Amino acid sequence: MVSADVARNIVGIIGNVISFGLFLSPVPTFWRIYKAKDVEEFKPDPYLATLMNCLLWFFYGLPVVHPNSTLVLTINGIGLVIEGTYIIMFIIYAAKNTRGKVIKTKSVEYMPFFLSLVNFLNGLCWTGYALIKFDIYITIPNALGTLFRLVQLILYGYYYRSTPKKGKNVELPTVLTKNAVTSGDVSVTIEK
Repeated sequence: MVSADVARNIVGIIGNVISFGLFLSPVPTFWRIYKAKDVEEFKPDPYLATLMNCLLWFFYGLPVVHPNSTLVLTINGIGLVIEGTYIIMFIIYAAKNTRGKVIKTKSVEYMPFFLSLVNFLNGLCWTGYALIKFDIYITIPNALGTLFRLVQLILYGYYYRSTPKKGKNVELPTVLTKNAVTSGDVSVTIEK
């Protein structure tokens, strides 16, 4: 039989791998922001919340606060750097009036699915980690986070169909002939 310490380390390592995936899951979003040089309708809220979460867990993992929390300390230190980078990109590329909400627009275009999914898996794993050797300080926030991410995934599924699909529009040039009426131009848009 495996001891509680070994099981906790195994689940902790799995949690670190999932957490690392969580921190990297917005890379496609930030690549899009970088290429467009604009944050579009993306909001910095989840990245700021993750940054604050990492900061608090980093503090919790310090040896003077909670000994033997190397796994918590290392992954949250990495998370601080990655999430800080995302926030800096938002500061660089955000317009003053950037806003957009999934429920208001009934669109999940600006709600990255992989971020929500990996956040859910991350909370689930860390809840399991906390339950092996019951630690209320890790259990409560991660169990609540898991519940909230489950609600977010349900909202994603609910609003996914109402999200307009982006197609490539091609606008044909306006052509006027000698006999054309000059009261207005006519243009045609063909969707591919």
